[in-house]
Amino acid sequence: MENRGELEQLQAEIRSIAEQAQNEFGTLRADQLNWKPAPGSWSVAQCFDHLITSNKGYFPIVESVVAGQKKTRFLERVPILPTIWSKALISSLNPQTGRNMKAPAAFQPSSSDLPDSIIQDFVSNQGRVVDAITSVKNLNIDQTVITSPAASFVTYSLLDAFRIIVVHEQRHFQQAMRVKTNANFPN
Repeated sequence: MENRGELEQLQAEIRSIAEQAQNEFGTLRADQLNWKPAPGSWSVAQCFDHLITSNKGYFPIVESVVAGQKKTRFLERVPILPTIWSKALISSLNPQTGRNMKAPAAFQPSSSDLPDSIIQDFVSNQGRVVDAITSVKNLNIDQTVITSPAASFVTYSLLDAFRIIVVHEQRHFQQAMRVKTNANFPN
């Protein structure tokens, strides 16, 4: 398929984020992973828990596409919507925008008392994302429109879903780095 090169690039980026997460946060203690710079802000652990939770929402969708069982919803048939939504999401999730966004309720991170295995859990989850991309490499995923697992009125191509996953992970990786480099971060 014509998207094979981009899919391999997205997989490489996902692997890179996993490796960076392991290198930057893999040796942190549970108290460091769960430390928050301020009430209402997220800890390093919560950033990665959020990514695990949001990425898991895509797995059943990919599985249904691969199995040929995905049913097309009405909003997925509206021609211009997927392009509008994907561009808006990729732009708003871009780490350089600097805008704060509230995560959908279903994707809010767990409590601030997460286990110190959260980074390894994230790395394992990244392997599942890479596998999901591999499973669709021979499909026409730029023409396969899905509904966002976060909002039932948001649609985009499956290819854009993988682009969104990468930019979303970059955003929260940088957020976790800001927590770790905070002057009050526990030693």
